[in-house]
Amino acid sequence: MNDDVRNIVLGVVAAGISAGLGWIARTYLWKRKLHRKQGFFGLPENSESLLVVNRDPATSEPAVHRFDVFALLELAALIKDCGAHLQVVTQDTVQQGFGERTEFCVGGPGSNRRMLAHMSAMLPGIRVNVDPEPGPDRGAFQIGSERYRMEPGVTEYVLLARLTAGERREARPVFLFCGQRAITNQAATRYLARNHERLTRKHGGNSFVLLLKVVNSQAYGPDVVELVADVTRAAQAPLPAPEASPARASHRAS
Repeated sequence: MNDDVRNIVLGVVAAGISAGLGWIARTYLWKRKLHRKQGFFGLPENSESLLVVNRDPATSEPAVHRFDVFALLELAALIKDCGAHLQVVTQDTVQQGFGERTEFCVGGPGSNRRMLAHMSAMLPGIRVNVDPEPGPDRGAFQIGSERYRMEPGVTEYVLLARLTAGERREARPVFLFCGQRAITNQAATRYLARNHERLTRKHGGNSFVLLLKVVNSQAYGPDVVELVADVTRAAQAPLPAPEASPARASHRAS
């Protein structure tokens, strides 16, 4: 074997080794990324998850708003990427606790009984105005002492929460997408899909509640979303007591 042939053979072998090492490194990084994603969502390979859908409050018949359908499709893609399975159930048929399976719950408490139960149990510092009558406070969020009103199509808010029950390491999280309108529910699912890696780095396996603002949805749909604040502490604390009216205060003082 002359020098030229030997150099060619050595070059081919070196290229093969480099390609093999590169493939191993890429596979390791992909699996590591997948495991982080599965851990954040509580969705190990072949695990079961629950996708709770709300009803469209604008109709008297059982129906799901089209933007909520889009939200469910985005969540289904996330679940599939983790190699897990999903079961879709309606908000009025779920009769089980939480922590056994990862749950994704879509819709505000006015259209989703399951959301109402979760918020009452785990987020006592939040109130949502579910009054169907028109008015400036319709759909408004009260978080602690702050109130967030919506201007339909211009400025709307949605809560994105990851909650865990108790201290069990094996407990599965509950994800809440509680928006003032259906399009904001989709905006929250899209925000989660785009930012779950950053949320994993920041929060790990801990609970969090984020207040998001959907900007100009009549022009941009669910795509332009801003993080207003991390409201976890206020959401998990009891609501502050309402201030007494002056008449009552003077009566007690007398």
